[in-house]
Amino acid sequence: MSRAVLRTQLGGVARRPSRLLLTGLAMLVASFVVYSVVLAYRIAENTIVDGVKDPAAGVVVEGDLPVGLLRKLDAVPGVAGHAARMSGSVQLSGGYLEVTADPGGGPLAEATVQQGRYPKAEGEIAVTPRTAERLGLQVGAKVAGEVSAGEGGKGRRAELTVVGVVDGQNDWGQNAYSTERTVIDVLGVGTFGRADLRLDPGVAQQTARKAVEQVTRSAPTAPDGSETRVLTGDEYHAREVEGALNGAKNLLLVVSVFILIAVVAAVLVAISTFRIVFAQRMRQLALLRAIGAGRRSISRALAVEGAVTGLVTGGAGVLAALLLGQLAPPVAAAFGAKISGPGLPVTEGLWVVALVVFLTLVAVLSPARAAARVPPLEALRSASTAAGRRDIGVARWILGILLVLGSAGLAALVFAEMPTAATEHYDPTGPLFGTVLSASLAFFALAVLGPVLVRPFLAVVGWPLRRLGPLGRLAVGGIGGAPRRAAAVSVVVALGVALVGGTLVAGASLRSVLEQQVAVEAPADFQVSAENSTLPRSIVTAAGQRPELTGVTFYRSVFDMVVDGKEDSTFSSLDIDPAALPQLAGIARVGPGQIAVARWAAGGMGVREGDRVTVRLRDRTTEVTVATLLNPSAPLGLSVLMNPADMTKLGVPAAPTAMVANAAEAGEAGRTAGSKALRELLAAEPGMGVEVLADQRDEMDRTLTIVLVVGVALISLTVLVAVVGVGSTAALSVVERTRESGLLRAVGLSPGGLRTMLTAESSLYGVVGAGFGLLIGVPYAWLAVRTLDVNAPLRLPAGQLATVFLALVVFTALAGVLPARRGAKVSPVTALAAD
Repeated sequence: MSRAVLRTQLGGVARRPSRLLLTGLAMLVASFVVYSVVLAYRIAENTIVDGVKDPAAGVVVEGDLPVGLLRKLDAVPGVAGHAARMSGSVQLSGGYLEVTADPGGGPLAEATVQQGRYPKAEGEIAVTPRTAERLGLQVGAKVAGEVSAGEGGKGRRAELTVVGVVDGQNDWGQNAYSTERTVIDVLGVGTFGRADLRLDPGVAQQTARKAVEQVTRSAPTAPDGSETRVLTGDEYHAREVEGALNGAKNLLLVVSVFILIAVVAAVLVAISTFRIVFAQRMRQLALLRAIGAGRRSISRALAVEGAVTGLVTGGAGVLAALLLGQLAPPVAAAFGAKISGPGLPVTEGLWVVALVVFLTLVAVLSPARAAARVPPLEALRSASTAAGRRDIGVARWILGILLVLGSAGLAALVFAEMPTAATEHYDPTGPLFGTVLSASLAFFALAVLGPVLVRPFLAVVGWPLRRLGPLGRLAVGGIGGAPRRAAAVSVVVALGVALVGGTLVAGASLRSVLEQQVAVEAPADFQVSAENSTLPRSIVTAAGQRPELTGVTFYRSVFDMVVDGKEDSTFSSLDIDPAALPQLAGIARVGPGQIAVARWAAGGMGVREGDRVTVRLRDRTTEVTVATLLNPSAPLGLSVLMNPADMTKLGVPAAPTAMVANAAEAGEAGRTAGSKALRELLAAEPGMGVEVLADQRDEMDRTLTIVLVVGVALISLTVLVAVVGVGSTAALSVVERTRESGLLRAVGLSPGGLRTMLTAESSLYGVVGAGFGLLIGVPYAWLAVRTLDVNAPLRLPAGQLATVFLALVVFTALAGVLPARRGAKVSPVTALAAD
């Protein structure tokens, strides 16, 4: 009998392959995603390896070594040339240049000429594009500045000529490249950190390495005590490859967390789908029971059917991912990018298929056991009895209530343990773990109690749809009439929306904290400081009159202040007026006899808010009170904010030592104009430079944006699985409710009306799931942010959350379009004749 039951079930699968595809569609997506990540890692690995397969350097020397050693290295038999990696700075009027040595051509070059030519003669430089724009250095321009002749040497004057524009490793707006001789002779650089040695053809790397080691042994010890390392080119590049691959592995580890969430979502969708499929076949299962089939044989046959479903859909997902991976290199080449192919990782593909088969078996076991337990007489009454059940049983009620209490208790404990502003040595690991555990319990409670929560929730969110007429009421009734099915699908949607919504809320809240921090540390677009001197009166007078600048503010700063006689720790202080800059509006002024201390510096000073301390600067002292602790730092990254009167008591001259200003026009054009104006002001003032603080703000904002975009993209994998689940559920629901659709058509509902009703039902899965997801995701995101930073405000990106909500509704509606069109094509007579 067991074999007969198995043949019957497998025969049904063979006759209706579309049902198999719909049943395992979520697992197909899961296998596709998992194997795509495997292939992506293979592509990254192969691209990295292929990019350094033939290293140009035969031997690499690392350390803090004198430039005189370079001649000895060139004299080593078999060495054809070298490229020393070193740089020096030149202080220009209103700015500075970091000039890096590079051959400019040949296999060891790292700079590529865009315009003009690469420097040849001594004193020639090539600048990067952003540097050319910021400093106004076009080809042919001549610049002069002061350079350092090395430790113990005095400054020298250098004249440089711009002969080209190049692409280099860095472009921060003050980068240039030149020959090794210019960096050594003109800029006075006396050491190098790395030298890449090119070998003559046929010279073995190991042989050359031994000869180079003999030469480096005679080099003097580095000032910092670091050792000199000599590596073959293959060893050096292998180390670089290993570092890059470790980075890729770490990224893969992070991605794996999100992949795991997507796989869990796929399993939940599969469980729901199998329940619907088996509920449709209650009449068939009842007949098998009536002719003598036992529960075990039916459960076993349904489990085998699930395994076949996993095998077919898992294999299809792997093949689809493999095809996409093979197409990646030519597609990338069409856009000018060069990447390597993933090869044919067969073993990994088989493991993915095996994983999908196992997960499908896990997903099918519970629905199979439930289907096998239904008595023949009960199953023969209706094919939709199980699907329409609204109760969840006493045991499930108890489990759900326990999960709710556990989640609430953990959340309350985390909130109670949250630090205050005065808390020291706070470790967020425990509270953050408690928050994640509480959120997990809340989600499991939603999964358990979902069937009894769907109807009251639907009564609220479905109110507008019911007001649209009979079709709206039918759509809401269709979802509410099968709460188990609606809950199973909506829970998966809720998981994706909770993660996406929580990430957006956490990102907005943390961005607010970061913006506050950056506003304090970089409160203006530009900073001008005088090295060990005061700003000339001409600059103080003229800076505020330049139309390219706004918000010009002057202040004094000192860097060797001692608090309470602690000679081993000195601190920096400034007397800027917070009211002068909009970015410092959150910092209160300190009055005479008061100071504000950065929280990070308070520990080193050994002070707390309200303490009375003695401040000494060289031979003068004054007593002040710590009025407040600034979180996380004082303006411009310094340690202490003082009142100008107290700064004067300590003997600081009245003339300002620095200034900050904003560009009058926003964007890169405004910064370029502001930089030019400041350079003109400082043209006759040696030892003074302009620092573009706005670049720091942009870099931090760009980094956070990239992290959030990548995080949301990875989390969206769960949303993709959820939408697939909605589509497959809608398709199976159409089949399950064929007679109902026929009855509606028979009483006058048009095909278009039926399509609209079924599509609206699919969109309601998104409405219910997105609503549940936001109700869970937003509070827990705020709680997680508070565990990381007690001062973090709750920021609700309403526009982004609304976009997520509407997108889920649209996607789930689109997922139901094809099933709705299929259901509307069935004639009423055929539908009423269906079982």
